[in-house]
Amino acid sequence: MGYTRAELESFRDATRPDLVEPGVRLLFVGINPGLWTAATGTPFARPGNRFWPALVKAGILPRLPVYSEPLGDEDRRMIFDAGVGVSNLVARATARADELSRDELRSGAAALVERVAAWRPRAVAVVGLTAYRQGFQRPRATAGRQEQAIADVPTWVLPNPSGLNAHDTVDSLARAYADPARAAGVIR
Repeated sequence: MGYTRAELESFRDATRPDLVEPGVRLLFVGINPGLWTAATGTPFARPGNRFWPALVKAGILPRLPVYSEPLGDEDRRMIFDAGVGVSNLVARATARADELSRDELRSGAAALVERVAAWRPRAVAVVGLTAYRQGFQRPRATAGRQEQAIADVPTWVLPNPSGLNAHDTVDSLARAYADPARAAGVIR
């Protein structure tokens, strides 16, 4: 499925629901939906995004979902059966995360705390260090497990899988994503 630039632009500022089911064990938190995600309703949908391949490489998912278009029921069930959910700091779709303001990130972080408190996953993995630093007002945060949990849930800050983050590979992302997955009991 392909989109023209104008078609993708028509999804700017759209919001999409979280991909979460009761009993989620491992919650991945993106920065905000990209335009591909807004168009398809599938998190991390942009072709070339390494999120889903990294989850397979880490052993979190048994196979790749079809992620560049709307998720089918079988793929949704596979994700939920693995104990995985996906949310965002900010719900508003943009072409790039740097289009978000600090206020949006801070408001989004506060709203995320409430969602995590309600869902009670075993681990939270925020993929985007700069957005985490700004949203949670922790300018010195480093990648990895955080001293401060979100809603008393162990929290990791991990590399963003976007193709714009060129120094990480599917292999390095998989290694990073495996840590919170082990803590959540999603993989051994």
